[in-house]
Amino acid sequence: MGKGLVLLEGTDWVRHRRVINPAFNMDKLKMMISTMTGCAQSLAKELEDVASKNKDRVTEVDLNQKFRELTADIIAHTAFGSSYQLGKEAFQAQHELTEITMATLFQVQLPGLNYLPAERNRRKWRLEKNLRDTLMQIIRSRLSSKDGEYGNDLLGLMLGACASHEQGEASGLSMDEIVDECKTFFLAGHETTSLLLTWTVFLLSVYPEWQERLRNEMTMVLLETLRLYNPALFIQRKPTTDTTVGSLTIPAGVAVYIPVPIMHRDREVWGHDAGEFNPLRFRDGAARAAAGTPHALLSFSIGPRSCIGQGFAMLEAKAAMAAMLRRLSFGVSPGYVHAPVDLITLKPKFGLPVIVRLLDA
Repeated sequence: MGKGLVLLEGTDWVRHRRVINPAFNMDKLKMMISTMTGCAQSLAKELEDVASKNKDRVTEVDLNQKFRELTADIIAHTAFGSSYQLGKEAFQAQHELTEITMATLFQVQLPGLNYLPAERNRRKWRLEKNLRDTLMQIIRSRLSSKDGEYGNDLLGLMLGACASHEQGEASGLSMDEIVDECKTFFLAGHETTSLLLTWTVFLLSVYPEWQERLRNEMTMVLLETLRLYNPALFIQRKPTTDTTVGSLTIPAGVAVYIPVPIMHRDREVWGHDAGEFNPLRFRDGAARAAAGTPHALLSFSIGPRSCIGQGFAMLEAKAAMAAMLRRLSFGVSPGYVHAPVDLITLKPKFGLPVIVRLLDA
């Protein structure tokens, strides 16, 4: 993942956030809507074509996998513009690196083991090199642009800051920092949005009456999905001074982990139906969804370190769901096994097999 915005602290975090922030203002995001919609419509058309070939106009598909492909495609286009194909190659290398990390996460780590030329280590080193080389190839092609323009996508804005850095302005980003931010955007932006879409379709399949209502009440459904199946399971914070919370004293610098799923299903905060799917709780907005607790929804965190990609993720999810529900309806496959599992993010352990039905024109 590299030392990107998610993992930075202190003055480095402030510097990165200041540089990257303009890429996520609403005016910039609105320019990406057509790209998001185009990618989503391609997926919807693919599912329509498959369903239309069957006599009952129905097909079964693992939408968890399809959404992973969709969000990777969207990020490759919006982050790297015309270099999106190379961006997808970089994403694939990072995805394989993530799988290696998860496979070894809970193994006993012997000192020096990561430096031995074992098969897994050699594969990891090769993927890390491919990932960096691919990102650098994209970056160099922008830097060699004849018109001197870097582009208006995420990479272009960061390269503009990099140019300032080379001229001696400490507020810019170095090349290594830009590479790390590309890694962060891929991992954080792709995984979370694909899972938001996956769990949204799961809930809409269990509560099919909301598929029709979603066309007019999209935001409520997405927020309620995030409340019940938030992709990020924990938020970490460190107090800068000794702090007292209730009867508990927390020394400065001690990490505090906030368990998002527990907070999101607390009956004292959300009411007696905290475990039920009820998008109407958000009809007056997120700040009024939980009585007396305006910041109860922690899906994108709160405060200065709230998720910089919140607007991007919500626009992307809305574009995808709007394209899908225009011609298709969903139902959970009889073979679906409900097994949410914590693998850094909240994933369906056995995927999301869904019965996709083509609606009458």
